[in-house]
Amino acid sequence: MNEDVSLRLDIWLWRARFFKTRALSTAHIKGHGVRLSHRGQTRKTDKPGAALTVGDVVTFGKAGRIYSIEVLDLGDRRGPAEEARALYRPLEAEP
Repeated sequence: MNEDVSLRLDIWLWRARFFKTRALSTAHIKGHGVRLSHRGQTRKTDKPGAALTVGDVVTFGKAGRIYSIEVLDLGDRRGPAEEARALYRPLEAEP
């Protein structure tokens, strides 16, 4: 996929099924923030419209758990769970 193609962070988290609704995804990003790593630079954002591209690493906490995932695809829709799991690869926690 072309690196110039991007998608809003809140939409991607919803498509990847980390949140049941886009509104919940947006509220979580605004309330707790998400760490984005893009081309080796890491930043924390509280903006749901932050641009996400293939290869980025997204780190966030939810329900007492830390998720650190690499974006493999942006997806075209919010599909079934199997399709959603193909959008990312979980990363091991760093010591």
